[in-house]
Amino acid sequence: MKPNFETMSKAELRAYVLEHREDWEALRALMSRRNPNGVKYNFPNTEEGREQTKAVIKRKIEGIL
Repeated sequence: MKPNFETMSKAELRAYVLEHREDWEALRALMSRRNPNGVKYNFPNTEEGREQTKAVIKRKIEGIL
């Protein structure tokens, strides 16, 4: 039986998604909680755009952004 995603905290839901990566319903529930005012990146689907995306992700992981 699946847990009730609506009653889980964002941290609990994130941990669940990381443990159950194949559970698309849980991922959708987590994504629905994202900040609507968050930064949106719109890099083109080119090699340069993919490199820019990788650089942003790397900076986020390192805590720079």
